[in-house]
Amino acid sequence: MLDYMGFGRRHSKGQGLKYIALRAISESPRNGVEIMDYIEKMSWGWWRPSPGSIYPMLESLLADHLATKGDDGKYAITESGSRELGEAQWGPYRAPRTLGEMISEMDGYLSYIEESGEKAISENREQLTHVMERLEKMLRR
Repeated sequence: MLDYMGFGRRHSKGQGLKYIALRAISESPRNGVEIMDYIEKMSWGWWRPSPGSIYPMLESLLADHLATKGDDGKYAITESGSRELGEAQWGPYRAPRTLGEMISEMDGYLSYIEESGEKAISENREQLTHVMERLEKMLRR
């Protein structure tokens, strides 16, 4: 099972979803619903992408020749898709290497926090304030 933390990573222009889907179909061919189920299971119920996110991304995988779609409607990874997935070193297996990558990852976490709702934010206000103060102090240097 993939570590939840791998699903928190954001890549530019929605690349995270692309690599998660490639990971899913690298294990076995799946249709769009099965890919959404896979992501929900691997994120321990924290995230289930919408059909409006999955299907356009799957079309781009087909257009980029990273996946094929069988007569049964299931997507399978191609050799070039496997290469791209391997090069990405997606998920918990690859830590950010540059300050820019770390900031991008932080931005992804901020999006998650924003979408968590007022109750979650309120329950964690003290920690969020501490982080905000540290960032503000750093930016004033």
